Amino acid sequence: MKTTLTAAVIALMLLPSVAMAQCSGAKEITASSCKEGMTWDQAKGECTLTPTT
Repeated sequence: MKTTLTAAVIALMLLPSVAMAQCSGAKEITASSCKEGMTWDQAKGECTLTPTT
């Protein structure tokens, strides 16, 4: 009983940390995050090279 209770308390203490770690890894890529010389392609949903003339 004591071991089960200890394991449950530890799991509950670690839960917020695990949830934050999962959210912090997600990055949203937008037009403003494209490098110089690249533009946002809405159809592909990614940055593509800007054609030069």
